[in-house]
This record gives sequence, structure tokens and C-alpha cells, in this order.
Amino acid sequence: MSLLNRANELKQEFINYRRDFHKHPELGMQENRTAQIVAEFLTNLGLDVKTGVANTGVVALLKGLEQGPTIGLRADMDALPILEQSEAPYSSKVQGVMHACGHDGHTAILMGVAKLLTECKHKIKGNVKFIFQPAEEGPGGALPMINEGVLQNPKVDMMFGLHISTKQGKAGQIAFKHGASSGGTGFARIKIKGYGGHGAHPHKSVDAIMASAHVLTALQTIISREIDPLEPVVITMGTIKGGYRYNVIADEVEMTGTIRTLSQDVKLGMPERFNRIIKGVCDSLRCTYELDYRQGIPSVINNEQATKLVEKVGNRVLGEQNVFKLKKASMGGEDFCYFSLEVPSCFFNLLALNESKNCHYPGHHPKYNFDEDCIPVGMAMLAESTLEALNELQ
Repeated sequence: MSLLNRANELKQEFINYRRDFHKHPELGMQENRTAQIVAEFLTNLGLDVKTGVANTGVVALLKGLEQGPTIGLRADMDALPILEQSEAPYSSKVQGVMHACGHDGHTAILMGVAKLLTECKHKIKGNVKFIFQPAEEGPGGALPMINEGVLQNPKVDMMFGLHISTKQGKAGQIAFKHGASSGGTGFARIKIKGYGGHGAHPHKSVDAIMASAHVLTALQTIISREIDPLEPVVITMGTIKGGYRYNVIADEVEMTGTIRTLSQDVKLGMPERFNRIIKGVCDSLRCTYELDYRQGIPSVINNEQATKLVEKVGNRVLGEQNVFKLKKASMGGEDFCYFSLEVPSCFFNLLALNESKNCHYPGHHPKYNFDEDCIPVGMAMLAESTLEALNELQ
């Protein structure tokens, strides 16, 4: 029996796990209930299980009957601080917290992969390490797990991960991109300080709102006038707060925003660009400023060998018509990037769009849901990719 057929036989079991996780979502570094369920499941499979990795992470090791390479598989477990608005019978029971990015599905899928591979342990020449990660949405769990040695003892030789996507396609399909596949991130907090006064006497004040408007506009010239037009960059200032009432000139405005890049050189050059432009605007408009710029996570880099392997497996398991090569990277951040910097990796999209099931809202939407028919597909893809990698790396 093929692993896809076996995954379909197990489908309802892991849909049930997914729905249970969806009902009981937990924020980053608080995934205690989820981790306990995962650990008990893996222990019952006879795997070597370690809990409390990077606080709430779980790691399990499947040792094959023969020595060989080690393949790492990762799923994230955390939810988001969003009030769910879906009408699913398994909607969140936790006020203001929901699985709005598919991590409940990722967790259930990797549990299913552990069961599939345990059942075919006789085929495994090497080891498989199952990594259930906390806090992908924040404050970040991948790097703490790496720092605690998750990629060692035994050393991981190649890694795979997936992300459920409701942007395109349908259950039974995957999509991937060679090279950089997600955006590197940055965060900026800007305070513009002027001198308050009466709205009828602007000449006696220094208008922080006016200066902020010019700063907002000027920052966009980084993209249009300083960066190669073919190099993707996003600058989104998402909040702006200032002012007291309609006839008062504001003395201070605070803005926060996110910056997304693919090029590491562009990413590292952003703080200088922000500082230079903000200083120039503020100097000309008699304001002072404070800039807090923090570098976030880098891009996920899909390794050529690992990505070709996933493509090969996808063509064989799902059919070439269901395997898509993406031309453009997502500018969304993904902390699987830290694994991809340490180990040859492939992180691919598991497609799950289905409007007839109300599974068409994007990630982080309060009505987000995905077509659960993708769950056995994800199980089979990760399991088959693991077996293929173990053979290739011998």
C-alpha cells in the first residue's frame, strides 16, 4: 500500500487531532496542553521523546534498523491572539485566541507522519527527528530550539517543513520556490517630536503630525529611488498615534511598521536608510526624532537538492499537474528560516483552498479555515520525502 493510501485511511484520526487543537488554541510559549498531547502520542508510538525543549517544544527520534543520515521534520504548534469568527463546529473555545494560520494542521500532520514512518520502520536506513516547535508567531521558537541542540545528537543532515496555504490551488496540490522563499523582516518604531500649541497659531508651534506625514511619504522613496526595481522590498507603517483634539497642534507622534526584504544586503542596509531619511525630514521641519529599528528574521532559503527532491516526490505521489513552481517569494516571515540556514532544507506550501467549504480566507483572518482533505496529502509528502532523502544521502 502506498503511503498516500495509508494516510487517507488514517485521515479521520488526524482530522480529529487537528480539530481538538483548534478548539483549544495556545499562544507561543504557552502550548502546554498541545505539547502534552503530542508527547503522549509519540511516546505511544515507541519513539524517544524529549519535552520542554525551548520551553514547550517536543522532539522525538525514530531510529531506523540500519545506520544512516538523519532527516528533520518540523511543525509549529502556536496560535494567534485573534477572536475567531468562523462558524466551524470546532471553533476556538478560548476567547481571543485562535488557530488562524494552520499550525493546528501542521501539528496533526507531523503526528501522522510519525505514525506512517513508524509503521514502515523497516525501510528506514538512518534516523528521523520530529520537531514540534513553539512560538513561530512570536517570540520565535526555532532559534531557541537550535540553541538547545535540536539539530545535534544525532546531527540533522536535511530538513523538511510545510505551510498550509489557502491562497491558491486545492487539496492534493503543493507549491514551492527554489532559493529565497519568504521575506526577511525588520521592525521600526519612530517618534517625531515637535512643539505643541493652538491650531489657530501654527507659526508658534512645530507640528509633529505634519512632519510625520512627510516622513511616511519619504520612507517610500527608499523603495522607488534607492533599491533596484527588480528587488522586492515592502515598507508598511501599520500604526500612527498622535494628537489630542481637532484644534491642537500635536507635539509628538509615534509610528510603528514592518519592513520586508529578500536580499540580506538590502535588509542590513535598512537601518541607515531609515535614520538618514527621518533625520533629513525632521531637520528641515524643526523636529527631533527617536528611531528604534530592530532586525527580525532572515528569509527561508530552500536548498537546491532538497527542493528538487520534494519536486520529484510530488510528481510521483501527486502527479506533475499538482506540483507548482512558484516564481515569486512570499514577503511573509517564517522562522523555519533558522533551520534552513543551518541544514539543507525545503519548506513548501500545502494547498488547501476550497470556497465551497468556506476555506478561502487568508492566514491571520478571523474566519480562517482550511480544507482538511490536505492533511493526508501533507502526511504522505513529508513521509515520502523523508524516505527519499534517506536513500539519496546514503
